[in-house]
Amino acid sequence: MPAVTVDNPLVLPRVEAPGEAAADRPVVSVTTAPSGFEGEGFPVRRAFAGVDLRTLDPFIHMDQMGEVDYGAGEPKGTPWHPHRGFETVTYMIDGTFQHRDSHGGGGLITNGDTQWMTAGSGLLHIETPPEELVISGGLFHGFQLWVNLPAKMKMTSPRYQDIRAGQVALLSSADGGALLRVIAGDIAGHPGPGITHTPISLVHATLTAGAQLRVPWRPDFNALVYTLAGNGSVGADQRPVKLGQLAVFGSGEAITVQADPKHDMDVLILGGQPIREPVAAYGPFVMNTREELVQAYEDFRAGRLGTIPADPHPGHDVL
Repeated sequence: MPAVTVDNPLVLPRVEAPGEAAADRPVVSVTTAPSGFEGEGFPVRRAFAGVDLRTLDPFIHMDQMGEVDYGAGEPKGTPWHPHRGFETVTYMIDGTFQHRDSHGGGGLITNGDTQWMTAGSGLLHIETPPEELVISGGLFHGFQLWVNLPAKMKMTSPRYQDIRAGQVALLSSADGGALLRVIAGDIAGHPGPGITHTPISLVHATLTAGAQLRVPWRPDFNALVYTLAGNGSVGADQRPVKLGQLAVFGSGEAITVQADPKHDMDVLILGGQPIREPVAAYGPFVMNTREELVQAYEDFRAGRLGTIPADPHPGHDVL
């Protein structure tokens, strides 16, 4: 599955397991993501469904997109739509997605690339499969994460980061049984390339069958593990997890994940510094109050969140 890998993880910098004195984070809950559809009809798993936003803080929403093998003419995307008040992080594991926004950002991401869009004060954007993929069909698998912004940053200027697959920090577990791709934040002193307004860490890890991964985790961050593929267990008490399940951890200094003895396992490990502010979220807007949501919608209708660039992708209309 992973597009970014190495033949021998032991040639990479190693993340030494925390000492026995480091407190393991207990597993507070395991939830199963319901399936749904996004945009023009591509399949997703709603990773955070049913989980209290206060537990997820500073994250708001996450979709696992696919995994699906499209036939010719089947790939789908999203139409032009607005955002304000947060950041979207789109990570492609397999397949290709094209992004364009009204602030001038955008590009093509494929096989391990990440697009990090700070909507901030507001913009319009579109995400579509390129024409050649629509014609041919093919694999489509990735995720999109919404990261909240604190009140003082809600109206910051939009920003776009294009993180190529070769820029992510590649690390190995101490015994070489797990490969870690650090997209943003820091793991044991090894930083990823993503520049964040809200302090977070985001890691895609692949564990070989039977391997255990125990990593240090900032005590002031929350901690989440989402299973992208395979199955195994989480926490020191080895709570079972499988594809499409999210584990929420309590306080502590270390996270433990273990793959099933017979199958490899892919997980997202993510966490951040809670913002602890009121959240008013509706559709594509994430603000602090209902009044700010109303203002965001009025600004969108008045064209103050941007306009669709000339020569937009054909066949797509703004919401």
